[in-house]
Amino acid sequence: MQIAQLYQLYLKHPGIVTDTRKIKPGDIFFALKGPNFNGNHFAEQALAAGAAYAVVDEEINPGDERIIKIEDTLLTLQQLAKQHREQFSHIPFIAITGSNGKTTTKELIHSVLSSSYKTYTTEGNLNNHIGIPLTLLKIKSDAEMAVIEMGANNPKEIEGYCKYVQPTDGLITNFGRAHLQGFGSIEGVRKAKSELFNYLRENNGTAFVNADDEFMVKFSEGIKNIITYGVVNGQVKGKILDSQTFLKVGIIGQSSTENIQTQLVGEYNLPNVLASVTIAKYFDVPGEKIKAAIENYSPSNSRSQLTTQDSNTIILDAYNANPDSMKVAIENFAKMEGNNKILMLGAMMELGRESLYEHEQIVNIIKQFNWYKVILVGSSFKEIKNPFINFENATEAKEWFKEQRFQNAHILIKGSRSMQMEKVLE
Repeated sequence: MQIAQLYQLYLKHPGIVTDTRKIKPGDIFFALKGPNFNGNHFAEQALAAGAAYAVVDEEINPGDERIIKIEDTLLTLQQLAKQHREQFSHIPFIAITGSNGKTTTKELIHSVLSSSYKTYTTEGNLNNHIGIPLTLLKIKSDAEMAVIEMGANNPKEIEGYCKYVQPTDGLITNFGRAHLQGFGSIEGVRKAKSELFNYLRENNGTAFVNADDEFMVKFSEGIKNIITYGVVNGQVKGKILDSQTFLKVGIIGQSSTENIQTQLVGEYNLPNVLASVTIAKYFDVPGEKIKAAIENYSPSNSRSQLTTQDSNTIILDAYNANPDSMKVAIENFAKMEGNNKILMLGAMMELGRESLYEHEQIVNIIKQFNWYKVILVGSSFKEIKNPFINFENATEAKEWFKEQRFQNAHILIKGSRSMQMEKVLE
């Protein structure tokens, strides 16, 4: 079946699912497969659950007209998403990537743009080769804006996403030492993330650039339209007014400073706020709506969440971690007011041959400050000689934490996603 024909079926059945547990009557099931799963084996189950069609790439009950056999289900899903995206040539598609803060920045941008436009965006962190096409296919005809998050851990991934997202605008939050196993080095990170800038340069797009970052300025050179922001440099400038508990930001105008009281923890969120303000201003969102949208945004999903448990104050930042985000989180926590400060840190993943060195560096940073307790979780930390409490996994750390019965403590919990450090609070 040709993509044009499949697209006509999609218009009649716009629900696209890849998980039979989420099937609703009339959906189209795409039988994706990977190293540990094969959706083709569940095609008939999907039809029995109410799917209108099942798209497969293996021979499954050829007599059933509801089964559509193609050569490659993943490639077809991406081609279908491209076909759908091309129906929206009249609206901006803003792509976001970066090593740290891209999901928070995406959520902030979505919040400010949604105050004035019908805006669709990536749900959660569905920012990979499957999540991005599914996001595109959820965009409806009433869309006025789209904000698409792109994650990557290998070269050429962003380049591939751009082929079907076709962004008109883009933002790279930063270049950090994340996914070094795939990128090889920080230079590899910069080159790979800048694939977004390459697309914008070649297609007369607009880039939003942190003008305080020399590498961001360098890699964005030659893009037709560049809008800048920063603390020292930029068309939109901002500064930190207060970072005890929640971050308060001042947006510096021609004659005054607009104060924005966020619900975000950490000075490292300043560039994320500035990026969202810059994009909102570029698209003519009124200042009062920008302020209200950012102030009303509350982080979720273990991303810099400030919470309380009994008499303890907890910063839960356990969605992900890499050397740069870990460093700024520790340093920010050290500067915050509070008694009995406790660090509970999970290991950082996908660092390849740099893993031991990077974990040693984090241990050295920890030693620069005074802490009530330091708990390190994961084999990467246990391999390093250190004076702190060490556990193999979050379950062991949870049992220890329950036995301590801390009172009036301030606790930072952070680690890579696979460490599941949020379990400590269960």
